[in-house]
Amino acid sequence: MKYMIIIYGNQELWESFSAEETQKHIAEQDAFNRKYAETGELLGAYGTADAVQAKTVRVRNGLPAVTDGPYLESKEYLASWYLVEVDDEQRALDLAAELPFASVGAVEVWPVPHEAPGNKI
Repeated sequence: MKYMIIIYGNQELWESFSAEETQKHIAEQDAFNRKYAETGELLGAYGTADAVQAKTVRVRNGLPAVTDGPYLESKEYLASWYLVEVDDEQRALDLAAELPFASVGAVEVWPVPHEAPGNKI
């Protein structure tokens, strides 16, 4: 079963880290990524740009309208997401708990029961 593991954060959180802490967190994430890529459970890991760079697209009356920023008004935003393939939900929860950023931010685990034909992963 595939699961999406989502890390939430915000600019205030990222800016609260010293340069040394930032490098430490990145190294910990890289180690996590290597470890689970080697087991085959990590299918992909993706960090997102800052929320101010996001766009929202809505189609109304057949015409696209593009606005700045994420749709939801929120202090926190999706910062990174992982796609894992594991035997069961408990294993996905275990992996999520191992994410270094789970100790400083929120992490969600979502089942992915459907995928589009032609996916490369």
